[in-house]
Amino acid sequence: MSESLDLEVLRNALAGSAAAFRCVTPYQPAGGPGDKVFPPTYEGGKYATEERVDPASGEVTPCVLLDSVQSQANRMERALLEVHRQKQLHLPLLVTRFDQEALLKKFTVNSLEAPHRVADALFRDSLLAGVMFRQSEQGRILDTAEVRNATGLFGLCPTALVFGIWDSTGPRGGLGAKFQRALVSEIVGYNATKGTRTSSRIDPAEIMLGAGPLYMRKSRGTGVPDWTLDKKVGGEKLGKDGKPSEANHGNVTPSISDGGFTLSRALQTTVLSLAALRRLRFPLNGAADSDPEVDLAARTVLVALGLTAATLARTDGDLRSRCHLFPETASPWELLARPGKAHPSFDLDGEQAIILLNKAIEAAQAAGLPWEGVIELTPSAELVELVRRSQDPAGAQGGETG
Repeated sequence: MSESLDLEVLRNALAGSAAAFRCVTPYQPAGGPGDKVFPPTYEGGKYATEERVDPASGEVTPCVLLDSVQSQANRMERALLEVHRQKQLHLPLLVTRFDQEALLKKFTVNSLEAPHRVADALFRDSLLAGVMFRQSEQGRILDTAEVRNATGLFGLCPTALVFGIWDSTGPRGGLGAKFQRALVSEIVGYNATKGTRTSSRIDPAEIMLGAGPLYMRKSRGTGVPDWTLDKKVGGEKLGKDGKPSEANHGNVTPSISDGGFTLSRALQTTVLSLAALRRLRFPLNGAADSDPEVDLAARTVLVALGLTAATLARTDGDLRSRCHLFPETASPWELLARPGKAHPSFDLDGEQAIILLNKAIEAAQAAGLPWEGVIELTPSAELVELVRRSQDPAGAQGGETG
């Protein structure tokens, strides 16, 4: 019988010796059992496959990774960002705006989207009120943040304390602030059988191979394509051999290759470590040590934040093209409290989670803990120019990012 989560449950779990909250959710493809799903591909077009023990049967079975720990964290942060934008939550947020006239594409980046969260280089190379962010009062928080004093980071970017952060590009380099992940989640497909993928294309213009070759045009113009059929006007052959297909014209010969998997089921395992959060301390007003009650208030927010992020993200099983999963059951959160004993379980939906988190934030602020609003940054002129050159079609011919 599952109970409902409230602040008292979270506080008691943190004040005691409970190890973690855990949620295990079984999924099937949205197309039904046996439908093919496509995992992410890694370097060389490879899938992340390995053998694991199937919890259902106890047997070793072939498995494939459907969503990694890093990808899951990104999805959870996006879920938090969405409810923040809907004003259901008010989270501390760094935002740098790339809306300068020189840019072809305008966009913003915030600390729930940036790969390295508040320590990302996009914020490091932006300004706050005319001062480089890392030299500002808020930016210098990262220079001294550590497990024994996480107060400033709690107010500036609390998700960094839940999903982890390493300030490796700051002034201290590899010795910069480093916090482990307290929330870990991944989705794995069990009894994974590799399938095949076909590809082909019929060109409606019926452009034939013999219509080439195509040459790279020496001088580009606004009224002509980048290639030419006139060797005198062009230079080297387009691509490898000048085939029309090098310019994406003509038919694509039907082919078959490895692609996708069928599974017996997918399993998402999410663990929020209370042990990791208990290590964090939150002294106030420059004190050398912290008040246990203040520590408990901050840790309660972080637990509620992790539970909310994971609960909200679970409703979106559309991982990528041809990999849409749907949960087979509603899975409660288990509290790993006492070894050898039945684990208490708790129901939590998105709406309940948001209410729980808002209450925890109110209690933390009442205890004197910081909770910043939205901090607006402006990218430096050098960063804007770097982005502008990358957006310029001529300047982006290098191909790879970074």
